[in-house]
Amino acid sequence: MTKYGVIVGSIRKNSYSKGVAEAIVAGLPDDAEVTYLNIAKLPLYNQDYDADSPVEYTEFRQAVAAQDAFIFVTPEHNRSIPAALKNALDVASRPWGQSVWGGKPALVASQSISGIAGVLAHHVLRQSLVFLDMPTMQQPELYIGNTDKLADENGHITNEGTQSFLAGAGKQFSEFAAKFVK
Repeated sequence: MTKYGVIVGSIRKNSYSKGVAEAIVAGLPDDAEVTYLNIAKLPLYNQDYDADSPVEYTEFRQAVAAQDAFIFVTPEHNRSIPAALKNALDVASRPWGQSVWGGKPALVASQSISGIAGVLAHHVLRQSLVFLDMPTMQQPELYIGNTDKLADENGHITNEGTQSFLAGAGKQFSEFAAKFVK
């Protein structure tokens, strides 16, 4: 059984990013253990805390370390990833030399209510994952545009074609992750 951590870059209630994540998770094997890691309440990373980390840092690092693979879904904020997502990456990669991300396979999806589909955020996130030594599934590329037209008012993806595509990507990710999970 593989443990999948899901990190949603949007901390907004009823976020489209969470809806995309749920649609991806729907394609994982029935025995997959899925944990959504909450990044909303992590204090901003500060190197001064490395010697005596806040409990939120310690608990988040432990939660990341306990996962075998990660699904990241992000919106685009000002042509980059949201601050909360960047902060989560930083918290679990520090103190220097003690990153808990390394070697864990990752899937990246981005979404936007525009047609550009969060493509810049997608690539910013991928670049960070390269540095964090996370092998990232390359295909299919998951740029989901016009999400407001694909989802209901609660953020759940309702478009059948999109649901099928995202579930298929989840299935493919489980096969990709299996190459790295021992």
